Formats: sequence, C-alpha cells, structure tokens
Amino acid sequence: MRIRQGWIVILILTFILSGCGSGLEIDVQSSAGIKDQIKLSVMHNWVGQDGKSIAMRRILDEFRAAHPEVLLEDEGLVTEGMKTRLRALAAADEMPDLFVMWPDAMTKDFVQGDLIQPIDDFLNSKPEWRDNFLPKSFADFTVDGQIYTVPMNLAPTSLIYYNQALFDRYDVKVPTTWDELQQAIEVFNNNQIIPIALGAKTDWVIQSTIFSTVTDRLTGSEWLLKALNQEGATFLDREFIDVLQFMKDFFRTGAFQNNALRIDENQMMELYFQGKAAMVINGGWATSNIVLNAPARVLEHTHITILPTIEGGKGKANSTSGVVGTGMGMNKKLDGVRKKAAEELLYALSGPEGQKVTLDSSTLVSYNIDLDPDKAHPLFIELNELMKRVEISPVYDVKLSAAATEVLNAGLIDLMLGVRPYDVASKLQAAQAQAKSMGDEGS
Repeated sequence: MRIRQGWIVILILTFILSGCGSGLEIDVQSSAGIKDQIKLSVMHNWVGQDGKSIAMRRILDEFRAAHPEVLLEDEGLVTEGMKTRLRALAAADEMPDLFVMWPDAMTKDFVQGDLIQPIDDFLNSKPEWRDNFLPKSFADFTVDGQIYTVPMNLAPTSLIYYNQALFDRYDVKVPTTWDELQQAIEVFNNNQIIPIALGAKTDWVIQSTIFSTVTDRLTGSEWLLKALNQEGATFLDREFIDVLQFMKDFFRTGAFQNNALRIDENQMMELYFQGKAAMVINGGWATSNIVLNAPARVLEHTHITILPTIEGGKGKANSTSGVVGTGMGMNKKLDGVRKKAAEELLYALSGPEGQKVTLDSSTLVSYNIDLDPDKAHPLFIELNELMKRVEISPVYDVKLSAAATEVLNAGLIDLMLGVRPYDVASKLQAAQAQAKSMGDEGS
C-alpha cells in the first residue's frame, strides 16, 4: 500500500507539471445474477479522419451492435489530452476499463501504480494469435515477466514525406546527407516554398518526429539508455548540450514556416496537402492520413524517406525513431463478466482481424500479415518496403518519465524562442533525476 500511495503522489505531481468476434460468450443472465447491461468504458485517441482512427471507431460500433448486453462508453481525445486525462484518473484511481497505452515508461508506471492487470492467461488461451506477433513485440509491454497488452500497430515516428514534383520543379536532390538537406532548404526558401511544414503548437511533434532521431544520430542509443538510468551519463553531458545547440541552429536555417509555433499537427499536414510545403516530417501514422485526405495532385507525387545522415554522428544512419505501437491497457479492477467483455473487445481491436483492418487502413502493424499489393496504396507499399530496410531507434517520450517528457517538449519550444541549450538540459536533467530517485524509492 505504501508503494501504491507513493506512486499516486508521483502521478499527481506529474499532472500538475503537465497542466502520444473472438468466440467468447458473455452470458449476462446467468453470470453472478447480473441482469442489467454490463458497463464498459474505453478511452482512446482515435479522433481523426485518418484511416486508422476510422477503422478503430468502426470496430467499437460493431462491438456495440454484436453485444447489446454491453453498454460501451468510449471517450476519444487527442493524444496529449488523453495522456493528461489518464494521469489525472490514475492519481484518483479511477482508470477507464480499457485505454490506449504506450509501451515502456507508461506501461511500467501503471504497473508500479497497481492500476492495470496482465493479459498472459488470455493471450496464452489463443496461441494462434500470440505466436503471430513479430519478434520482441511484447518486450516493452512486459514488466517482471508479465505481459500487460499487445501492440495494435507499428509506429516509426520520424519520416520525411516529400513532394517529388516540387523537388523536380526546382531541380533539388532528395537529401541523403544533412548538407543536402540544408541546400534543399535554401533553394525552396528562395522560391517561396516552405521547405518543411511544422506544427509545433502540438508540443510533442518536434520531440517525437525530429529530435529523437537527430539525437540518436549524434549520440547513439546506448548513451540515452545510460542517461535515462542516470548511470554513466546525464542530460548535462557535453554531447547532449551539443545536440540541443544543433537543433537550435537548425531552427534558425529557415527550414520551417514562420507560424510553426501557432499551428498544430493537422494544420501542418494541410500546408503539405495544399502544395505549399515541399516536405513534412511525421510518423508512419501520417501515411494513412495522406492516402485518405491528400489531393490527388499531391498524393501521386508523395514519397517517403528517413532523415539524412549527420557527419560525425555516433548513432546508426540507417535508422528512424519509433515504437512497437500502442496497446490497450486493462483496468486492474476488472473481473468476472466485465473482464470477459473487456477481453473480447481487446481481441476485436488487436486480434488477427483487428490487425488486418489496421493494415488495410495504411497503418503498419507488429503482426505477421502479408500486405496485398493489389489492394494496398502504392505509398503504403513504399513505407512497408522502407521499414524492412531501416532499424528502429528510441523515441524520447516513450523512454523518459512523464515529468521529464513534459520538460523536454517545452524545452524544445524554448529553444526555438532563443533559450540557451544548457538551460533546457538542466531542467531535463533535474526532472529525470527526480523521477529516477522517486522510482527507486518506490520499488
């Protein structure tokens, strides 16, 4: 109990600081004398008009239609709003029954807070499902040998989507080195084309789609793991401050439009859709949005690549930041028929059919399914082939504590506004050191 209370205090502090048909049968009439509808709450971030969000909302509706005995209440929020809401509910011990959950740090936090339950028994009851996930798919959802959910997608977070027609019009080479990227930025600016559309009002965008890959290019992944554990490295190390200076210099090159701090991710994509920007840096999830919503004149010329190499970097060049995908966390309090209903919904969303629906929505999955080239859009086929050749490096907001993530997101915005790299690094180091210390005390 002492551990649980201490963890809830951490969550409250983090929230203050914060301001990404199974065949089961539920017999309501005969189960524990329950005759009323089973109430089940779900929290998710499937609020957009991209193919993935539409597909997941459709599964929720199909579940309702197939199970009138279940009163399914779902709440959809944009990613950052959902994360903030989950922290508040965690602090109050009022978690939804099922909710979108990120791997690694978030999963570990919820396990430490005794808020979620493992799914091993249910997963093992369906070996044909369990055994078809890609290698290491469960690793970041596993704590102390128990699996707490399965990935519903595969999410590289840092890809360059570019309009080949604009590159051809101005005789610009698609950049493979950082120097070539700088040359492209200069040419597009000279021709009144936004080089890279950016929506930094959504504060995770810079960190997730640009910073995580750039930092790994320069420091390598091993350094980050040491800094996270505060063993052998800290965020005040010279090499990390140099990364922040590199980012600050990049912000000054004119790579992004002037209103980058005033528009969000959706508006950022609109600039690309309108043909006003030559490139946009976003995650693999953006492919679904582009395929579904980009005008034909832009879609037919859109291609995908990774961020260019950086000379002198210690990390792997042929890589991009990413995560195994989000999953559905299951409330620790669920039992009986409500738990069975939740398991059935979990299976509908992330079982073989759910994985296929996700793949068909032009979204990558961590599941062994062959892509049908006759049905898939060429841009998604291009993404799928690219990811076969590229390694995945860590994303900072999945590895850092929640408090440190908030500090880093805000700090990158501060860099754009002229704050010194050392000041950003100092705040990040303090937040991660405190989180590590409190975590050690509670373990």
